[in-house]
Amino acid sequence: MSFDEMGSEESGMQEHSEDERVYAPDEVFEVPAAAEAGPAMAVAIEDAPKKRGGWRIFVGIVLGLSVLMNLMLLIAIAAMSMFSFGGSGKEFDENTIAKGKSGNKIAVIKIEGIINSVVSDEFRKQIKRAKEDRSVKAVIVRTVTPGGGVAASDQIHHEISKFRKETGKPVVAFMQTVAASGGYYTSVACDRIVAEPTVITGSIGVLMNHLVFKELLEEKLGINPVTIKSGQKKDWPSPFSEMTDEQRLYLEERLIGPAYSRFVKLVDEGRSGLNMEQVLALADGGIYGGPEALENGLVDEVGYIETAIEAAKKLAGIKSAKVVEYTRQFTISSIFGVESKASWKLDRDLLHKLMTPEVLYLWDGRN
Repeated sequence: MSFDEMGSEESGMQEHSEDERVYAPDEVFEVPAAAEAGPAMAVAIEDAPKKRGGWRIFVGIVLGLSVLMNLMLLIAIAAMSMFSFGGSGKEFDENTIAKGKSGNKIAVIKIEGIINSVVSDEFRKQIKRAKEDRSVKAVIVRTVTPGGGVAASDQIHHEISKFRKETGKPVVAFMQTVAASGGYYTSVACDRIVAEPTVITGSIGVLMNHLVFKELLEEKLGINPVTIKSGQKKDWPSPFSEMTDEQRLYLEERLIGPAYSRFVKLVDEGRSGLNMEQVLALADGGIYGGPEALENGLVDEVGYIETAIEAAKKLAGIKSAKVVEYTRQFTISSIFGVESKASWKLDRDLLHKLMTPEVLYLWDGRN
């Protein structure tokens, strides 16, 4: 290779290097990526915005359908709720638990949980429903409760007695699991008592719980409560002071004694096979199993729901009956908890309830 050829080649290399250094960067940034990638990639990039737009439309459709379906569901619930309150005129449905002659019904009404004003009010509504249904020939009160408030238990006893007196139709108590204290109090209003073999019943007596916060407030929190009262007995018993013997005797005389006397009196009236002396011997707050309760005259039979049904039919003078149990109809308020009265919000009402002693027909299994 001659010197001129080498020079020419070297000059060409320099020119090429200069082109790469000067022109290549501009070409890289100025030429679109789609052009470098070829026609197929260019088409894909052009379609990308359209695909993103399609996804937006799809998501919008889904959200729109979701809102529409939820709205339709709410409308349906509201319509069902309005029907249950106004359309049928009835708050309760009838669930058949034993088939039989439809013209003869035996209605089963439940007393379940701690007996309070809500339970007694529900019971009143259901027994009213049974009273208004001419095809109901007898009622079974299915009782599963350790008892509860004195007033609420007495209200249920009154409703049963009133039903029997006004309709002349029999009522059978069927006690399951636990039917103690207030649960037994309501049962003695019935014509007959059937108890499961494993039931816990009895507990004839009165209970009052009382909380004292004195030490907690003064020694732990440094709070010294002050009470201004018009009379010595106005705040007895007080949660801010220890109970004295005088206060205890006062409460026993004014609250415990009268409630206990009424319990014993109603058991004596409801259990014809027992005299007052026998009732008082049993009314020491003690509990009894089914067979022991039968032996002591507290119940009439030991058996199951079939036994209670047969007893109801016999008392009503019928051979066949359709046995139904009342259940509350579906409502929108029950879905959203509007009917629930058990609010545990920390407010003055709750504090008052916690600090106020309550006289109870209750078997407290913790003691």
